[in-house]
Amino acid sequence: TKMSSYIIRSYMPQLSTAIKNCFGARPLKGLQHQNSYYRYFASEEVKQNTITAQDEQSENERKLSTEIESLKKQLQDANDKYTELLDKYKRALADGENLRTRLTKQIEDAKIFGIQGFCKDLLEVADILGHATESVPKQEISDTNPHLKSLFEGLTMTRASLMQVFKRHGVTVVNPLNEKFDPNLHEALFQKPVDNVETNTVIVVSKIGYKLHERCIRPALVGVSK
Repeated sequence: TKMSSYIIRSYMPQLSTAIKNCFGARPLKGLQHQNSYYRYFASEEVKQNTITAQDEQSENERKLSTEIESLKKQLQDANDKYTELLDKYKRALADGENLRTRLTKQIEDAKIFGIQGFCKDLLEVADILGHATESVPKQEISDTNPHLKSLFEGLTMTRASLMQVFKRHGVTVVNPLNEKFDPNLHEALFQKPVDNVETNTVIVVSKIGYKLHERCIRPALVGVSK
């Protein structure tokens, strides 16, 4: 130990003097014994120094091992935190992208379908104009009745102009006569059996429907075969 090594070094001069006094009368043999004692104490000191160095090395290795384990744990904790933050970042990025897509679609829909309410109100005007022209007897429309003819032509032109306005803004007529019944575009008022006609075929259109682009703003009122 360190204490033993310290004691040996401290008392080495006294031991040397004692050896000389003891073996002074027999120089050769005393010298041999003296050298033996010197070698013994020297080897003990080296041994103690070696043990001390080994103990210090073991202690340093233990401290180093502890420090390495601590650093490994810190690194693992940092990696776990990085993975967690990266996952949160990716989720936030995906949520942001989804929100941007939804907002873009809502803005586009607002531009496209913002006139939907206005168009639905004008559909009634188109219906009235259509009923007015259809109610005029065709045989009465002649040069002999110029006022009725002018009125009919005016109503027809007005309705045609209104339909052109509808078309420019994406409003189209749904007139499904002889087509397959589509619950997304049609509203069935009745069903009846009809010979030589497939089931669920529109056989009567009581009121035409309308679409604004691809959205149905008024279903066609129809009768369907069964």
